[in-house]
Amino acid sequence: MAEQPPPCATYRFSNNKHFPSCSDLPVLSSSLHWNYHPSSSRVDVAFRHTGVSDRRWIAWAINPTSAGMVGSQAIVSFPRTDGSLAVYTSSITSYGTRLEQGNLSFPVWDLSATNQNNEMIIYASLELQGNISAVNHLWQVGPMSENTPMMHSVAPSSPNVRSMGSLDFLSGKITATRSSSATVKNIHGILNTVSWGILMPTGAIIARHLKKFESADPLWFYLHVSCQLLAYVLGGLGGFVTGIVLGKRSHGIEHSSHKIIGIILFCLATAQVFGGMVRPGKESKYRPFFNWFHILVGYSTILLGIINIYKGFGIFHAAESWWYAYSAVIAGLGCVALGLEAYARVKGRKSNTSDNNKCSASIEIEEV
Repeated sequence: MAEQPPPCATYRFSNNKHFPSCSDLPVLSSSLHWNYHPSSSRVDVAFRHTGVSDRRWIAWAINPTSAGMVGSQAIVSFPRTDGSLAVYTSSITSYGTRLEQGNLSFPVWDLSATNQNNEMIIYASLELQGNISAVNHLWQVGPMSENTPMMHSVAPSSPNVRSMGSLDFLSGKITATRSSSATVKNIHGILNTVSWGILMPTGAIIARHLKKFESADPLWFYLHVSCQLLAYVLGGLGGFVTGIVLGKRSHGIEHSSHKIIGIILFCLATAQVFGGMVRPGKESKYRPFFNWFHILVGYSTILLGIINIYKGFGIFHAAESWWYAYSAVIAGLGCVALGLEAYARVKGRKSNTSDNNKCSASIEIEEV
């Protein structure tokens, strides 16, 4: 049975240009059409984006050095506020780019673009370097602010983080890939949510309430230390390192408050770990000061950790399910803590009443 041509093969360009090869790209309602000339390594391309209902920018790019965004050589187009259409080349050097106009690392000519019938098309001819036909390519769509292209969505679930792949102009084979930065973001978010946001509060609840039960001694202490140490390894080490990696990969993008809180959390947690190693004995006159230090640093870490997790959700544009799920976990831990606190207070009152009754009975016997 003959292989069916892709839907893009039925498209007819209004300017009567002909592209014998095409591929419907997997995301962002886009397709790529091309005509490859092996003898000269020249390729004529048309990048088409449909479903346009507002002012936006579109771009198609080749990255000669890697599969990511940084280093890509892009062709950009957008409608200006005066109604004219901009089309130009832009070399991407950082994640904070505003798609400034500039020369590419390979020759490009015959640039043009159209914006009609709810679709935008970029046309260009370019010369591939190194006598190759296979390239890493990317395509993007983003919002506009006046005549300045703005940052596209970077949410892990957004199609914008999946708009890349490999393309062989000769064979027509296209393979979609996923940005490695998106994977690191997910790992960073999961490590920090589990460590700072779940293990740390759980360790604090264990230390405050389980130690009141004689049968739980010294189990409560080992559980408390295990929770805090595991949280430090996952968040203080794993989360901190992945945060540094993301920072280095995101040149030009700054989330200052999130980063500062993360550094403070790492310092506080490190102080707790090393403070526990030099903890004074129960009879030491310095033990009360250590206890206050331990409590103050511990609760500060928990509070800042929860705040920073929600900040991270906002930065990553996390799906609502993440917000609801984590909020439910925190609410559950809060209910457990309040329940144990209420139980401890009721038990304490009963114990005081029992002691008072015993004291009264003793006094009466002495009087008799």
